[in-house]
Amino acid sequence: MANLPVPAKAGAVELAAVPGGGVAADFVTMTVADQLFGIPVLTVQDVLGPQRITRIPLAPPEVAGALNLRGRIVTAIDVRRRLGLPKRDAGKSGMNVVVDHKGELYALMVDNVGEVLSLSSDAYERNPAPLDPRWREVSAGIYRLKGKLLVVLEVARLLDFKSKRGAEAA
Repeated sequence: MANLPVPAKAGAVELAAVPGGGVAADFVTMTVADQLFGIPVLTVQDVLGPQRITRIPLAPPEVAGALNLRGRIVTAIDVRRRLGLPKRDAGKSGMNVVVDHKGELYALMVDNVGEVLSLSSDAYERNPAPLDPRWREVSAGIYRLKGKLLVVLEVARLLDFKSKRGAEAA
């Protein structure tokens, strides 16, 4: 009988055993303001192109509005705003990564969605000290890739608008 990957939880990241005795985690990669981010692949429900978004009065600043996904209302989150980054240039369309959090769907508005990367847990590092406090608040750690830094976002913390720093960052 073949050795199949054995899932294990490590914080917010789903790990699987790989040949050679190590463990790996799979991430959907995305860019926001030329920074590479990743979220665990198992949290992603869908990836959408540009969508028509309806504003929601009195919503937190990070909430861009709502969109309709096959009859379901999905709350659109402006990841740039949540992370304290500058607005996207006018006329540039982005993409949406749909995630499920506590039974509700959220669309994370990002600049671009990349590939799925399977990264060894040996390459995982804790957040570096100089990481922006707003990013540290929502990051589960980092991976140093060839010429890039992948910041792993923890979806639950990214969607926690009750956080004092998250509200002040907007």
